[in-house]
Amino acid sequence: MKILVIGSGGREHTLVWKLKSSPLVRKVYAAPGSAGIGLMAETVDIKADDIEGLARFVQDKNIDLTVVGPELPLTLGIVDYFEEKGLRIFGPSKRAAEIEGSKAFAKEFMRKYHIPTASFRIFNDKTEALDFARTAAYPLFIKASGLAAGKGAIRAENADEATRTIEKVMGDKIFGEAGEQIVIEDCLTGPEVTVMAFTDGKSILPMLSAQDHKQVFDGDKGPNTGGMGAYCPTNIVNGTMMQTIREQILEPVVVGLEKEGRRYKGILYAGLMITQYGPKVIEFNCRFGDPETQAVIPLLKSDLADIFIAIVDGNLSIIEPEWKEGAAVCVIMASAGYPGKAKTGQEITGLRTYRENHAYIFHAGTAKEGSKWLTAGGRVLGVTAVNDDIGSAVKAAYATIENIRFDGAHFRRDIAHQVMR
Repeated sequence: MKILVIGSGGREHTLVWKLKSSPLVRKVYAAPGSAGIGLMAETVDIKADDIEGLARFVQDKNIDLTVVGPELPLTLGIVDYFEEKGLRIFGPSKRAAEIEGSKAFAKEFMRKYHIPTASFRIFNDKTEALDFARTAAYPLFIKASGLAAGKGAIRAENADEATRTIEKVMGDKIFGEAGEQIVIEDCLTGPEVTVMAFTDGKSILPMLSAQDHKQVFDGDKGPNTGGMGAYCPTNIVNGTMMQTIREQILEPVVVGLEKEGRRYKGILYAGLMITQYGPKVIEFNCRFGDPETQAVIPLLKSDLADIFIAIVDGNLSIIEPEWKEGAAVCVIMASAGYPGKAKTGQEITGLRTYRENHAYIFHAGTAKEGSKWLTAGGRVLGVTAVNDDIGSAVKAAYATIENIRFDGAHFRRDIAHQVMR
């Protein structure tokens, strides 16, 4: 069959790489794709949010399945539009995707269905938010309710920091419309983990747990990013903990959304804090995580295309995914300036297949000019290594990075440091 993958980042490169290995897949397209993705798929110059253009392309090429990578087209309703035209597509509907598209909706939903999360307040008015900040107990998190590319959650240690953040988000609109409504919530403590799950709205199949590293600098310092690396599996989520996450969080979400007329099909991403009182939800996403996908999917032994088809057809109950032994570690190489304005157009050297290090290089923000590879985004490369355990995977990932060069490159040197300690 022919598959279209929508998106252009490291997550989409990973999905293309995995789908290409399926005996069910004859050809993979990517829209808009990237120079790196173009090594494995035919790229198409259609933007991820051009829903009508994407649908026309799928019809013209008789594509059998469309896989949506990023959240924006999902929250815009691409699944609804495709299904109305009889096109097979993997992902949740617009109403189901609101679990990510609106943090305010997600928090109210969790309160209604008794899903464990931090205490919170929702504000549509800046003055009211500022009044609350003056008397609140700290620390707190201030979050833009809408989509903010993973950077919309800001920690405030005191009232002064909270006031400045509220002014920036609701006054200066640093996140645009996403910050017109904000959520202020208590700061949870404990290790943070990600559990992604396959679901067709009835059956739920959790993947291996992963841990993302959000802050830009070692030691979890500095501003939030889209993610500076991830490892899988974690030593935090054992069998008992996974069962708790499934029973208290994943299943109530899927069942609750069904009751709300928002049947959820696709990937349900749960960002969790494992507190002394058990797992609590930090956020839900309506798609694969980035960079968690670059660490989780290389450990999937089963055919990903087969799983996607089962979800679209509502037959996930017949699937039993198999996972490889060992561990995977992904380290993000970023451009100078990231997560602020990134310096792009820098030549990249040392890109090749690193079989001796059991490593894969997933392109997140690259371009090609003749025979030269150039940086073309904030997060440039995801270097993933798979090995027998976390320690050997860490060594292999960093050994690979030592061979890759571009001006201003920076990366965290402590990915998986919690396990290494």
